[in-house]
This record gives sequence, structure tokens and C-alpha cells, in this order.
Amino acid sequence: MKKVLAITAAASVLSFGAAYKLPEQSARSVALSGAYVAGADHADAAYFNPANMSFMPNDSFFEFSLTGIYLPKITFTGQVYSPQTKQFEPANARSKKEGFLVPHLHWVGKEYKGLRFGLSIVTPGGLSKRWTTQPQIWSAEEFTLRIAEINPSVSYKITDKVAIAAGVRALYSDGKVRVHFPHLYKEDLDGDTDFKWGYNLALAYRIDPTFTLAATYRSKISLQEVGSAKGYLGKYLLSKNPQDLTTLIPYYTKANVAVPLPATLTLAAALWMSENTRVEFTYERTYWSKYKNLDFNFYNNQFAEAVLGQPKAKNWKDTNTFRVGITHKNSPKFTTMYGLAYDETPVPTNRVGFELPDADAIILSLGALYNHTQNLSFGISYLYRL
Repeated sequence: MKKVLAITAAASVLSFGAAYKLPEQSARSVALSGAYVAGADHADAAYFNPANMSFMPNDSFFEFSLTGIYLPKITFTGQVYSPQTKQFEPANARSKKEGFLVPHLHWVGKEYKGLRFGLSIVTPGGLSKRWTTQPQIWSAEEFTLRIAEINPSVSYKITDKVAIAAGVRALYSDGKVRVHFPHLYKEDLDGDTDFKWGYNLALAYRIDPTFTLAATYRSKISLQEVGSAKGYLGKYLLSKNPQDLTTLIPYYTKANVAVPLPATLTLAAALWMSENTRVEFTYERTYWSKYKNLDFNFYNNQFAEAVLGQPKAKNWKDTNTFRVGITHKNSPKFTTMYGLAYDETPVPTNRVGFELPDADAIILSLGALYNHTQNLSFGISYLYRL
């Protein structure tokens, strides 16, 4: 069995144009800024391009990695309209910093009757944003979403140059939402999902051993967080009488909110420029336009539904991401990787919120792999979003 143990580090700053989607799910993909589809040739091919499994040596491959993600504090300077005072108020503040450690596992088995089987366990989306000051907490005291995916796949080699693959996506997620406007409303929602199902498809065309074209598609999956919500609503919202500002009506009810993980189409080309250097170009189209609104539903409380359950327009747009990655074999034991990408934000300017500050991003990355023995390798990668 070919074993790969990879330790991966990634850091993101203010702008993360992928919104809450996390495309980098292995040491190599982090090091190459996600430009790792046509050239995927290790255990993580099971996730990034399972069609390539058919072109790998007839052996078993395994990889485990940990990705550390650090999001520093976000500084906001400006004004926000207050529904209580009916005027704009100063809103200068800094968010909390966020840190995450997420694991990934990839496996590719030996050929069986012309088929190759693979399995990936990944975290394709998530992250969190928290604020402690007004007016930010009016809409985003905390927004947290965690997603885990189990993705088995199978590939079949049609000819010596063409292979196809398909997989099943099983996603589980949980989330927390905290919003708080003192004396007007407070909402604490905790929810999770049953397993939600989707699929992925892949095609690889190996023109020759040095040049590969590839296409992959991942289906959209709607994640409906179902749980309970509790908090209070100010009587002032009903009466509009300032004397009722201190009268609070508590509530506890079942609630849900749906969040989409969008479909993604990827086209890629990988070329060995020399015996030791491979370059890959990747184009990614993410169909965020399916995210029309953020709608919290409160089952048994009409007051909460009327105040907090009104759909909030999002109207996100489809995005393009352009990636380039370079893999260089410095020696039989040591390989370095470098990546560059431009990632568009799906969030229209007039829809940017405190729960997910977002902007177009330039991504820089690098990494290295060391083959300790024939069956064991170690790696480290670093990714930075400008």
C-alpha cells in the first residue's frame, strides 16, 4: 500500500472569495491553490478527479491530512441604519478571530475487474463569523456552519486514453445562529441535518503521458438545518410604544433554515513541461445563483415568524475561479509545489453582511512533500488569501 501522511496549514485573511465553500481538501490541493484536477495522481484523486484513478499504478493509496485555517479579526468602519432610532449610527468594530482544524482522508484501491474504487472524507464548506458589538450583533452575533462529506467513487477506463468516473456525495452539517438587538429581539438557533445526498462526475482524457485534460462536476446540495430556536421579542415591536421597550416576550420553538452548497463545474489541463515540472491550469464555475434568500422558519410561533422569519434577499451570482499550479520534482525524495488563483466573490455589493464579509480574492500558496520511504511521505502546505 502506498501511504501518504500530509500535514497541511492554511491561513485566510479578510477576503475569502469562495464564500463558505472550501475547495482545498488535501496537502497538494492547498499547495497548488486548488489547481489539482487534471494532474491529480495520488490518493486524493478520489475526490478531485476520480477518473484519474484508472491511470494510477495498480496499487493501494492512502492519505491523511489536517488543515489548519486561521481567520484574523475583520475591521469594519462605517455606519449602519438603526430600526429603533430610525437613523444611521456609527458601527466601527472588529470581529473575533477564528481558528479551525479540519481533517481529510483519501483512499484509492487496486483495480478490480477494470474498475477502481476510491473514498474521500472531507469538509467541503463551513467556517464561522462572530461579533460582540452593536450593530454587528443585530444580524450576526454568531454564524457558524460545519459540513462533513463522505464521497465514495468508482472509475472505469474506456480506452487507454479515456476514463470516466462517478461518485455519491453524503453530506452532514450543523450550524449555529445568534442575533441580538437589546430590547427588540434575540435569537439562538441550533440545528443540524440528516444526511443530504448528491453526486459527482468526472472525465479524464490522457492525450499522452505528459498531457491530460479533465472535467468534473459536483451537484448542488441543499442543507436544511433543523433544530430549536429560543430568545425573546420586545413588546415594542407590536405596540410601537416606547414604554414597552423593557417588556420582553420569551419564545422557544422548532425552527429551520436552508443553506445551499452550490454545484461546481471544473475544466482543467495538466502538462509536464519537462521530466520534473508539471503545470496545471484550472477553470472553475460555481453556481451560487441558486442562493436567492436566507429564510428562517419558526414552526409554532407566529410572532417570531413575523419578526425574524421574513426572507432576507441574497441574490448571489455565479462565479468564476482561475487557478494555476506548478509541481516540481527537485529530487527523487523532495517535491515542491506553488499555486496562484483568482477567486470571485458571489456576494453582490449591496448584499454584503456581517455574517459573511466577502470580496474577490487573490490566492497564493506553496508546499513541499518528502518521500521518507517508498510507502510513507510527509508534506506541509500553506495558502494565503489576499
